[in-house]
Amino acid sequence: MNVISICIISSVNLFIISMSLFFLSLKFFIMDYTLFLEWELLSLNSCSIVMGVLFDWMSLMFMSFVLFISSMVVFYSDQYMEGDLNINRFIILVLMFVFSMMLLIISPNLISILLGWDGLGLVSYCLVIYYQNVKSYNAGMLTALMNRVGDVMLLIAIAWMMNYGSWNYIFYLDYMKNDNYMQIIGLLIMVAAMTKSAQIPFSSWLPAAMAAPTPVSALVHSSTLVTAGVYLLIRFNVILNENLSLFLLLISTLTMFMAGLGANFEFDLKKIIALSTLSQLGLMMSILSMGNYKLAFFHLLTHALFKALLFMCAGAIIHNLKDMQDIRFMGNLMIHMPLTCICMNIANLALCGMPFLAGFYSKDLILEIVCMDYINMLIFFFFFISTGLTMCYSLRLTYYSITGEFNFYSFHSLNDEGWIMLKSMLMMVISVVFMGSILSWLIFPTPIMICLPIELKILALTVSLIGGWLGYEMSKFSISWLSNSLKFYSYSYFFGYMWFMPNISTFSMNYMPLILSYNLYKNFDQGWNEYFGGQGMYMNMKNNSMFFQFLQNNNMKIYLTLIILWLVMLLIFMFI
Repeated sequence: MNVISICIISSVNLFIISMSLFFLSLKFFIMDYTLFLEWELLSLNSCSIVMGVLFDWMSLMFMSFVLFISSMVVFYSDQYMEGDLNINRFIILVLMFVFSMMLLIISPNLISILLGWDGLGLVSYCLVIYYQNVKSYNAGMLTALMNRVGDVMLLIAIAWMMNYGSWNYIFYLDYMKNDNYMQIIGLLIMVAAMTKSAQIPFSSWLPAAMAAPTPVSALVHSSTLVTAGVYLLIRFNVILNENLSLFLLLISTLTMFMAGLGANFEFDLKKIIALSTLSQLGLMMSILSMGNYKLAFFHLLTHALFKALLFMCAGAIIHNLKDMQDIRFMGNLMIHMPLTCICMNIANLALCGMPFLAGFYSKDLILEIVCMDYINMLIFFFFFISTGLTMCYSLRLTYYSITGEFNFYSFHSLNDEGWIMLKSMLMMVISVVFMGSILSWLIFPTPIMICLPIELKILALTVSLIGGWLGYEMSKFSISWLSNSLKFYSYSYFFGYMWFMPNISTFSMNYMPLILSYNLYKNFDQGWNEYFGGQGMYMNMKNNSMFFQFLQNNNMKIYLTLIILWLVMLLIFMFI
């Protein structure tokens, strides 16, 4: 079997399963039907190990979206990864990644959730270090270690659930909410979800994970790894009490604001899109903490579509520009790569909430519900400023890369002839344009009543337009005497470096303990400990034994010297 057929066969199979699951989810939704399957793996005396599976409209629909995006990404990889000697290994890793996500989605049991959760962590490490260099290894280690925190929280939650007698959390959700003693499970699950979905203070691994190949980024940052935390919290939404919800709301809005601010100071194409993912995850988490889990799920699905498309377009541009990711070298790509740029613009507009694209239906509804909800001014401020920042970095990215002057090699020929990549991108464009409205009709069969004054109704549009204008102004900055931003280098470093979070998470976790352990090792283990311990005693005894051995070698001159010394001492004693 040749390489091309592996990608295409995998892609076709994933697509067929995805479509069948989507129609099955519609049937389950219309019938309001939930299927709970259990089978006994092992029975020993009174103990039985049971594997359970939960199928309802939510899990089936999410699985269909994950599989649809995976099929497009695998098809896209056929051209993006061409010439790679290990493409079979790459496709198998991607399929293992998708399988881990499936296991997590359909699990009503904390043990099987942990299997899927750990599977995601392990395979994501293998994918992040796929290009084997120092940067990839560091990014992979940061990703793996951050996600281990969430794994530990899940393990503690599993131990705590032994109080109930079963790990099928789905049966105990209502009881957990009313039992204050069991709120600890809510806290543990929330921290686990925060690590996987990269909320503050666990945010630094998400841009670092951009070291992976672009098709992996398209999959990881749209529908699999980072959305696992949000999906877990959607499942556990019942047990978040008022205090946990307030804490999560504050953390997620701060994450949204921080990521939006950081993206405006970033010049790496993939990192800008990664920070926009972080911003949207904050939006999902915040609306979830306000109790609207269906709305969070809706935004999760629409975001998965346009974010996967955005990464695919970025991958096509990087592929054409010979693996160059700095947006300052791009420009005027609209002339050279028109189809890719059209797809990228549609994805960007969907991200900004352009009316009647996928992002608009979920994002606008979230903002209007925030306006209607009973929240304080700080959270309200964060929501709308972050919306403006989204527009700002999206238009800045557009101006830098799609319009402007072409800053790459003058003799470099660009083309839009990656037909395999384009086909998968065009499929995604169709879903981005149509799925927002279809999903809004499906998930909310009765329209949500929104009653707002005109000022609040047009507030989202106003902040978006202001953000767009700021993005246009920021795109004019160039490295010349025009650039006043260099005067405020420390501020731009602070904002662009995610409030020093990568420094804290790498230097405090890696650098400082390494220095401390090195000093301890040198001063104690190889220092005084050696001097007074094994080596010191050994050297002392060795020197003494060598000296006595020298004395006992029966040399005539030694004997004569000793006799003279002895006579001198005798004379001294006699005179005394």
